[in-house]
This record gives sequence, structure tokens and C-alpha cells, in this order.
Amino acid sequence: MTGAFDIVRTAHIEYHVTNLERSREFYVKTLGLIETESTGKQLYLRGVEDRFHHCLVLTESAEPSVGHISFRVRAEADLDLIAKMLDVRHLQFEWLKPNSLERGQGRALRFQDPLGFPVEFFYEMEESEWLWQSFDRHRGARIMRIDHINMFVPDVRAGADWYQRELGFQCTEYTETEDEAPKLWAIWLKRKPTVHDVALMSGDGPRVHHTGFFVPDQYSILQTADLLASKGYLKSMERGPGRHGISNAFFLYLRDPDGHRIELYTGDYLSADPDWKPIRWKLGDPRRQTFWGAPAPESWFREASEVTSIFDGAKIKTTEPLVGR
Repeated sequence: MTGAFDIVRTAHIEYHVTNLERSREFYVKTLGLIETESTGKQLYLRGVEDRFHHCLVLTESAEPSVGHISFRVRAEADLDLIAKMLDVRHLQFEWLKPNSLERGQGRALRFQDPLGFPVEFFYEMEESEWLWQSFDRHRGARIMRIDHINMFVPDVRAGADWYQRELGFQCTEYTETEDEAPKLWAIWLKRKPTVHDVALMSGDGPRVHHTGFFVPDQYSILQTADLLASKGYLKSMERGPGRHGISNAFFLYLRDPDGHRIELYTGDYLSADPDWKPIRWKLGDPRRQTFWGAPAPESWFREASEVTSIFDGAKIKTTEPLVGR
């Protein structure tokens, strides 16, 4: 890792949505995320375990896309160390003043990473009421917090090198092809001591495949499936409920009203030991996707959210993957 900066975890994501009220109905009134603050064009949402202002930003826009992905660092000085690393790598970035483009957040650094994703680093954020034991406020899916972001990239090896060598992420699990000389097809990378903060999968990219939100138990997922079906969101349920082979987590994949994919996720494992040995999966193993062997739908491999440029807001052009499936 270049420098001595310390990335703590994936902190939030910004989705561009076409109808803020429709998104509020889905994320707040149905899934139960807490609305911390709203403006004419943005909703700031958090889970019941969050102590800070938001873990999801919804920004009204003409077209759906991803505005940025954000990571929290351990100290304010880490931001300057990251800026030095970006200078060395000749990567353009910009500084954001507190509460400028994003409510509740302190000084932040944004750039387009080498994979094409709009990425932000910050340290300071306003504290919000901790609702962990306010059980009367736990509704819908009882979402606790953001857990991870999964991304389609055309070159998983290059993406893994960036996250591991430059940003200090650690691999917990990976998938490789069945070839005599196996190729890396996907990788799960973490900073916090769980399975992952980001995952990179081979696909047309850069695009965000899904955002994973942690829920307390399997029953929360099963209850949410009943709730969605009864409220007319039957088509929003794309895959699951089920259990992954990778991560061991119980899951349900949903599509929001603009097509952004989210995962309700629970039951993964602790990976705190520094000598963790990554778990290898073969691409053809049916237990990899779903431990029970059920295949994912074709949409899960083809569809994802486009990302935008932090400099002009234009959508980033995608390229085909080097490794197919």
C-alpha cells in the first residue's frame, strides 16, 4: 500500500433516481431505512445501527446511475496521504468542503479511480441518533447498515491489484476459471473484519452490480419477501431468498424502482485474523452462487447500474470483460 493511510470500511453510496417520492416509498416506507434529512433533490438515509448521518444518498436526476462510492478513513490526516498517493499516480482529484455537495459530511476527496468508478474518501460525518435499541423504529427489512458494494469490471486482476496494492484491502475469497491456467473471475476484498467491503466480478464495466445492506437475521429477509409481495413489489424480487456458498450469507436481491440492485444480507463470518487464507472457488461449482445449487437469473450477470464522472456528470463508457463465464 502506498503511504500509511487507513481505510476503515465502505461507508455509503449515492444512487441517482428519477422520482424521489417513489424511491422514498420503496426505501423508507417499505424497507424501513431511516430518513435522516431531505432536501428538494436528495434523501439521506441510514440503518438502525448507524451512528452517522447516512449510508445511502438518493439524488433526483433525469436518468438512473451511481453518483459516487464512499469509504471512511481512520483519521483526517489520511485524506492528505491519499491525495499524495493520487498525485504520484497522476490521478486527478478534487476536494469537497464540508456540507458542500453532501449534507452532514466533513472535508472529502473525490476522484475517478483507475477502474472508472467515482470514489470518495472522508473522515468526519455528523452523528445521528443511534436507534440500535429503539425497537419501535425497526421496520420493514430492519436494515442495520451498509455492508458492501459489488462491481462489474472488465479486468478483475487489474482491479484486485489496485485495491490490494494501493488501498490495502485483503482478499477473503475468490473465483477462478476452470482453465488449465486459471484466470481470476471474481474477488472479495475487505477492510472491516467480515467477508468484504467490495467485490469485483468480471463483466461489462465499470458498473455497480449491487449494494449489500446488513439485516439482523434470516427471518428479516423472509418477512421482507412477504412484505414486498403484499405491497405489489413482486417484480422487485430478482433472486432468492437463498444462501451463498461464497460468504455463507443468507440473501435476497431486489431491484429498486429505477433498477438499482440491492442485496439484503446476513450471516457471514469473522475474518479478523491477519493470516486469513483466501477461500478458492471454481467458476463451475454450482454451490458458489447459491449453496443449494440454484442458478442465478441471467439478469444478475447482465444488468447493473452505470456510473458517472465526478468532473462533468457524464456516464462512463463501459468495456467488455477479458474473462467470460
